[in-house]
Amino acid sequence: MTYYLSTTLGPGFEEAIRRTAAALKEEGFGVLTEIDVRDTLKKKIGVEFRNYRILGACNPKLAHEALQIEGNIGTMLPCNVVVQEAADGKIEVAAIDPVASMMAVDNPRLKEAAGQVRDKLKSAIARL
Repeated sequence: MTYYLSTTLGPGFEEAIRRTAAALKEEGFGVLTEIDVRDTLKKKIGVEFRNYRILGACNPKLAHEALQIEGNIGTMLPCNVVVQEAADGKIEVAAIDPVASMMAVDNPRLKEAAGQVRDKLKSAIARL
C-alpha cells in the first residue's frame, strides 16, 4: 500500500497551487497552512531547493468527526498536500492517503472515516 495519492501536471508551479486549492475547496477542504519549503530552506540553512510547497488541507466536517472518534487524532491533522516541481519542469501534486496513515491507529470507526477523506482527496486530485 502506498502512503500517498498523486498526479502530474504540466509546467506552471503557481498555477498548480491555485488549481490544487480550488480542487480541494470543491471537495469541502480549506487550506489552513501553506509551507514554502524552498523559501524556508534558503532562509534557514542557505540551501537551494526546487519549488516545493506543503498545503495543510482540512475538511472541517470530517475533521470534527475524526476528533470525536479518536481524541488525539489531531496529531495527524491536517491532511498534507505537496505541490512540487520535478526536474523536467512538470508539477507533481501528492496528498497523504489517510487510510494508510491511520493504519497505526486500532480503531475501525476511524478507518471508515479515513476512507471518506481518501475518497474526497482522490476526487480533488482527479480534478487536476
